[in-house]
Amino acid sequence: MERELNWKEVSSTQLFKDKWIDVCSNTYEKQDGSLITPFYIYKFPDFATAVALTKDNKVILERIYRPGIGKTCIELPGGCVDKSDPSLEAAMARELLEETGYRFEKIEYLGEISPNPTTNTNMMRMFLATGGEFDPTQELDIAEDVDVFLVSLKEFMQMFDDNKFVQAMQLSTIFFALKKMGQLKLDLNF
Repeated sequence: MERELNWKEVSSTQLFKDKWIDVCSNTYEKQDGSLITPFYIYKFPDFATAVALTKDNKVILERIYRPGIGKTCIELPGGCVDKSDPSLEAAMARELLEETGYRFEKIEYLGEISPNPTTNTNMMRMFLATGGEFDPTQELDIAEDVDVFLVSLKEFMQMFDDNKFVQAMQLSTIFFALKKMGQLKLDLNF
């Protein structure tokens, strides 16, 4: 029989809140009665990212500056899930169109992961988008300030092998998308 491990929230004090983050200092009681305080919880919006393929099997990537590490990175397209989005797939379609200018025939949900289940409340949703076609009438979101570029699937696989992607959650999306596409063979015989 498994023992109960859940903590009970005793109190929560909001320290900061704006559009992008809500930080709380919480006190929790463990099963043995001991208190954990302060324990900081970061409430971020949920977000989504996709391995996105054009109709001719090119992978859509982005170059974007990331101030947290002070580097320009190669990333998958993606962004926040808005409360107004009717579904996760619609959120992903909106983000793809806003950032890349591409519309997709199919957007397939691959699952969700947590950026940091210890302190963060948000989830990242992973997708495989296929059949992408550029919409020349779409105006890209200039606030994003990204350079969009295409690579072949072979080049994409080489970039993955060469550790060119540094965003850890996007690596999970790449892993699940390649597995779904039959491009990743797992040897589970240890």
